[in-house]
Amino acid sequence: MALLDLAMQGLAVFGFILFFVLWLMHFMSIIYVRLHLHKKRPEVKQPFMQLAGVSLLKPLKGVDPNLISNLETFFILDYPKFEILLCIQDQDDPAVDVCKKLLGKYPNVDARLFIGGKKVGINPKINNLMPGYEGAKYGLVWICDSGIRVKPDTLTDMTNQMTEKVGLVHGLPYVADRQGFAATLEQVYFGTSHPRSYISANVTGIKCVTGMSCLMRKDVLDQAGGLVAFAQYIAEDYFMAKAIADRGWKFSMATQVALQNSGSYSIGQFQSRMIRWTKLRINMLPGTVLEPVSECFLASLIIGWAAHYVFRWDMMVFFMCHCLAWFISDYIQLTGVQGGPLCFSKLDFAVAWFIRESMAVQIFLSALWDPTISWRTGRYRLRCGGTAEEILDV
Repeated sequence: MALLDLAMQGLAVFGFILFFVLWLMHFMSIIYVRLHLHKKRPEVKQPFMQLAGVSLLKPLKGVDPNLISNLETFFILDYPKFEILLCIQDQDDPAVDVCKKLLGKYPNVDARLFIGGKKVGINPKINNLMPGYEGAKYGLVWICDSGIRVKPDTLTDMTNQMTEKVGLVHGLPYVADRQGFAATLEQVYFGTSHPRSYISANVTGIKCVTGMSCLMRKDVLDQAGGLVAFAQYIAEDYFMAKAIADRGWKFSMATQVALQNSGSYSIGQFQSRMIRWTKLRINMLPGTVLEPVSECFLASLIIGWAAHYVFRWDMMVFFMCHCLAWFISDYIQLTGVQGGPLCFSKLDFAVAWFIRESMAVQIFLSALWDPTISWRTGRYRLRCGGTAEEILDV
């Protein structure tokens, strides 16, 4: 009995610590978004024509309805000195025709097409980018996924963050306004749960970076072995960021979000993506096993039980009130990340929020169940530490 009492007291303490940590994360991310994102900065950190040259590495595979419009936003960037390096693995990929169409439409833009890739490891994205990386002529490289769209001043914003002690500038992942419930679900996730963890980690000094849109110093990457050094990992973005941080460089977040605008999306695709990301985190960072307690419903149950155990408050009333407070703070967070009016109603938000929160534990358990992932055209078995091996069909 004494052991049970001790365990219950320990769980109650854990509940109160969890309450403090999670709401600190809420407040940090909300405040950071309001102070940092979407801000028009009147001061010019460096003269426009003196901005550093940038080599944009664009990995492409396949096409979707938004590919050509997304790519075109990079051809009309308002920036004095940059090159676009379009990288495609297969000669018969339909993205080749899209690239050739844009190259013909914008002959004055410094852009080149690389086809064939270079096999240096198991990571297909790295293999695809290798020829472009080897041909890059500028000291800054910007690796940006095919589904990202940008504003004319996006690159200026990113290079202005690349100050003397900064080695990597990244954009907070978000989602463009699109039609359909699946799009709303993605937008709610990338405007609530994801930035809460992403921003609070970076504010507290934890290096948390996704590779959707990253501007990096090429000489620092070369010191770490170049792109080839990260071809053994599936989550190459995490290990590139770690290599840059290990060499004493700081990170900075752009004031503009990394706006995902894929033309192909569904609830199933979103769920598969979340499971894949969770599998990668579990294998790279063992602490990820505690991730479910940071989700609203499970956290509210634990904290509600702690409040009942210590103060004799009604557990279910506390649970409902805590979930409501979480819901409201998430809506405030989302509107800040959006930086303008939402394209869906509050009712749509409520439904998408509830479904996303309900999926969280199931996504985590699915990630634990199977250590293999499917990405692009390959299947991979993950190992502890972040490395992987390709599963070849016999």
